[in-house]
Amino acid sequence: MKLTQSQISEIVNEMTSSQQGLHALMQIVLNSILKNERTLWQEDNKEAANGFRPRRINFRGMEFALQIPRTRQGGFYPTLLAVLRDEEQEKAMLFNELYTKGLTCEQIGQISERLYSRIYSKQQISYLVQATQTDVNRWLARDLASHYLVVYIDATFVPTRREHRVTQEAYYSILGVLPDGTREVLAIVNHPTEGAVNWQGELKALQERGVERIDLIVSDALAGIENAVTSAFPASRHQFCVAHLLREMSALVPRKDLRELHDEFREVLSIDIDSKEVNSASQYAAFLNFVERWSKRVSTFERYKKSSRNALYFTFLDYSPKYRRMLYTTNWIERLNRCYKRTLSMRGAMPSASSVLFLLGSVAMQMNKTTYSYPISVFKDWDNDLAVHSSSFRAKESPSLEE
Repeated sequence: MKLTQSQISEIVNEMTSSQQGLHALMQIVLNSILKNERTLWQEDNKEAANGFRPRRINFRGMEFALQIPRTRQGGFYPTLLAVLRDEEQEKAMLFNELYTKGLTCEQIGQISERLYSRIYSKQQISYLVQATQTDVNRWLARDLASHYLVVYIDATFVPTRREHRVTQEAYYSILGVLPDGTREVLAIVNHPTEGAVNWQGELKALQERGVERIDLIVSDALAGIENAVTSAFPASRHQFCVAHLLREMSALVPRKDLRELHDEFREVLSIDIDSKEVNSASQYAAFLNFVERWSKRVSTFERYKKSSRNALYFTFLDYSPKYRRMLYTTNWIERLNRCYKRTLSMRGAMPSASSVLFLLGSVAMQMNKTTYSYPISVFKDWDNDLAVHSSSFRAKESPSLEE
């Protein structure tokens, strides 16, 4: 039976007079568009139809039960479905960003109710957030640049559930500075504990992803870390975090002597002095004199005389003063760790290591797109300055574990 335009208008008016009728009409129209889109596609591609598959789609706060047309060889994909899915992807991206900012699934559900006029359960929010996990995993395994000027390495500990127990596990992060002065997170990996052997493996893993050259690696003074760096990147120079050393020494002296200690140590560092007389060798010698003086007042300072690895606290002095404050500590990567902690602080123990990696990876991806995407202009002169200061570089020595 063929209806007149007037009859069609009357039916439409009657159906759209209620929310339920509007929903039913939209569902009919959407299914009709999907079916006819396949018919038009078949005319051009000569591929047989192969029935339908059911699919529920949420759009503008309403849920539609659609029948998605299929073809025999699977070559047909409805344009309309892609349009409808955009909102689902938009929700997933929004929920993921809110989740990585520290909001809980319950809080995100309350926001989604206001935005989309629909209540999402904690499980539904979690599912939509986890839908982006493939993207995060792919990003964490991506190919890397061949050359990094500086690479910072550090681990942070997160309470993680494993085999019915919650323990503090180490999550290793690697942050690099590219030749254009931008930064990027190279890797985030999990090991139950932090150790030099694990770091050696992770640094070698960077080579498998395309890294050929690192000019300087900055780390804390974890036992054996210098051997791990030398094994993975023998041509790289190595800097220990000076802030860790100062913190350690400060804990050894009485509070009344702290200012004196800090002032003397600042003179040893000579961070801002641009002179050929100030380099890693000269200031390591000054450090040994500093230790000699303080060991007469605090016997525990004797420990700093016993290992030549302490020379690695002064590598940064072989670089131009304009870089030194960016090289002598692991502050940059520790700031990244604090971003991780802010996101994790509202969640308590994480249900698995993979859930922690997903969350940290999401934070790192966001940092790469925002903070780390802005170039630090001073690094544009790095290669030229490296050539100028190369005469002050001592032959790279890697103290062994026995020293």
